[in-house]
Amino acid sequence: MDNLPLSAAAVAGNSATVAAADTQLPVDLRTPLRPDAFELDDDAKIEAISGHFREIMQVLGLDMSDDSLAGTPRRVAKMYVQEWFRGLNPAYRPEVRLFENRYQYRQMLVERDITLFSCCEHHFVPIIGKAHVAYLPGEHVVGLSKLNRVVQYFARRPQVQERLTRQIAEELKQSLGTDDVAVLIEADHLCVMSRGVNDTSSSTLTAEYGGAFGQDAALRQEFLRLIGK
Repeated sequence: MDNLPLSAAAVAGNSATVAAADTQLPVDLRTPLRPDAFELDDDAKIEAISGHFREIMQVLGLDMSDDSLAGTPRRVAKMYVQEWFRGLNPAYRPEVRLFENRYQYRQMLVERDITLFSCCEHHFVPIIGKAHVAYLPGEHVVGLSKLNRVVQYFARRPQVQERLTRQIAEELKQSLGTDDVAVLIEADHLCVMSRGVNDTSSSTLTAEYGGAFGQDAALRQEFLRLIGK
């Protein structure tokens, strides 16, 4: 069910939902979106993108009557709307459900090696890597899969890694009710690997440390040790 497209009515319901995209985040961390971002439903977006992408392929000189190419514009459009950029849609924002910490677990909780797939907003090519997330539990804990879903929600949109790292951290701080959150992302950028400098050996690391993680060097070192850094 998660991968099904939503209509504008199902997504937004009204213009208030459109305005709600990323409003839980500080202004400088919000993904740039126009006010009319959700006036088109998914089907209409796929149709429009398909037409534009067909034009790009034609300008490149490709023979669109070839059976290998004929369906490419629609495939790309569906990929953009339903997969690569589904995190732009606030209807997919995961609900982070908390549970009472009946076990009184007070040590660091780490979810490491979370698969991360995003897209460089400068060149629209993939960013592929891993995210590592940690927090210090208080009276509540969170279902582990929700940490993965928060990462995926913010990754599945045009991104820069610095903003992505901070978006994930801020969302987790608000959802968990604590500033004691750490996020580290290590990723390969195809805009570096496949064009320009064509460097296939370098990778990019970004980190955000909140609360105790930012104040306690020993705690940060323990986090880094646990994720193998």
